[in-house]
Amino acid sequence: RNCTKACTKFSTFLVFMHQMCHTNKRDLNENPIFPLDFLMYSKDLQVCMSKNSTCCTKKMEEKYQVAARREIQSHLQASSSGLKLLISRYVAAFQETFEVLIRQAENHTNAIFQMSYPNMADHAVSTVGELFTDVGLFLLGSELSVDEFVQRFFDALFPLVYKHLINPGLGDVSPGYAECVRSLSRDLRPFGAAPGLLADQITSSGVSGKLLLQALHLSIEVINTTDHLQLSRECRRALLKMQFCPHCQGLTQSKPCRGYCLNVMRGCLASMAEIDTHWRGFVSSLEGLSARMHGTLDLEQVLLGVHTLLHHAVGHALENGAPLSKQVQKVCGPPGRKPAESVSVRHSSRRASLPLQAPVKNTGEAFTSKRRDFLRTLRPYSTFYGGLADQLCDRYLSSGDGWLCWNGTSMVESYTVRVVGSGVRAQSANPEVKVKGTDPVINQIIDKLKHINQLLQGKSIPKLGSLDQIETGSGDGEGRYSGECDDEDGCAGSGGGESKSKVSKVFKCEFEYFSGKTPLQTKVIKSIFF
Repeated sequence: RNCTKACTKFSTFLVFMHQMCHTNKRDLNENPIFPLDFLMYSKDLQVCMSKNSTCCTKKMEEKYQVAARREIQSHLQASSSGLKLLISRYVAAFQETFEVLIRQAENHTNAIFQMSYPNMADHAVSTVGELFTDVGLFLLGSELSVDEFVQRFFDALFPLVYKHLINPGLGDVSPGYAECVRSLSRDLRPFGAAPGLLADQITSSGVSGKLLLQALHLSIEVINTTDHLQLSRECRRALLKMQFCPHCQGLTQSKPCRGYCLNVMRGCLASMAEIDTHWRGFVSSLEGLSARMHGTLDLEQVLLGVHTLLHHAVGHALENGAPLSKQVQKVCGPPGRKPAESVSVRHSSRRASLPLQAPVKNTGEAFTSKRRDFLRTLRPYSTFYGGLADQLCDRYLSSGDGWLCWNGTSMVESYTVRVVGSGVRAQSANPEVKVKGTDPVINQIIDKLKHINQLLQGKSIPKLGSLDQIETGSGDGEGRYSGECDDEDGCAGSGGGESKSKVSKVFKCEFEYFSGKTPLQTKVIKSIFF
């Protein structure tokens, strides 16, 4: 009788295990991570070891580890997607605002030239266009010298003023003579202090807008890098144990206890938590920069005042027309003359058909409003990296209160082990994941954030090449990911070109969002980032 009872219990247990493994089999079939012929009874496991019977093989365990890593990376990307989209949208919005301002400033300049100097205006359109193209390139990130491109503009403007305004009776002059006049511009200074004044105004106001865009581009690089950070071997094994080892016991619907999940995720993301202080500082520094963007740092005010400055600059040259002509002829000689139509530098009758448009003040107000809206929306993300592990557990991974949960070995009512804090130092007491130190890639990101924060706070002066793109890797020159890597998670060959190419594609996709806006943005983004 005892034998019969024991046999009955054993048979019931076998049926139960069959049902559990059948459930596991069905789960694998619905989520085809591996073929069904892997489904065998085996105890040859490295992580999902159990005193009870198991539904998993070693091969399945390896596949589960890949699935666990991919799932966490998917959750990381989902968690950061809102932040990334927010920044991307406002980068595009700020770029568009800059372009509108530049376009308006160019139109105002051409309009005032048509009003005041109609016989020169048509000839100056391309020269004016080149000036504002350079301003746009500078604002959108190109490393141009403002002093140089402003002086180049006035150099090109001088022959036009000399021929059409100072000596309006001149006929056509040879290209060589025009070049001779152009070459005298810096020595004769026909426009007085205007070149230096304009360069100073563009630099002082433009550096803030330029820095804002550079900072936001860098923040997208930071997010992309943390989204695709290579997880350590210890972390990958802990993720497998937390997420998929219950499946080997047929517990496909189980979820980890919250405390258990926090220990695992705080261990896995310990390095990312080290970004928290610097990310908070980044958001705060952006707010400080935005608050300073007024007065001499008001880009809208400066750009929409360029036409007035240029009008006065040309007027200064006209007032000194006689001595300028004498000095030009002394060096270049008298130009050949031919009969020309009488012209005047006075306002022509065309003024009525080409009125000077009043500056559109709401453009600047819109820029201020956009910055305010952006910072208000960004502010809740200031704690993003400090609370990332908790967010993943609460949103995606752990069980709710009052439910049985997985503690790494069995289903229990609660996790009774101590839960550690966030950050690398706190992980010395972590019972679930061993953390050796801060990831080298994270150290690289922190250095970038420290530098940009100093620039945003005005504690250092931006230099050419000071905001190079973050390289995803450990800094060994071969584009490797940091952390340990082996074939069990499918990252073999990560030191070669394949993994580097994958990350490059991610960055490129982000910036293609911006390059589709306008021809000017397309030109800038391709020149800077690709």
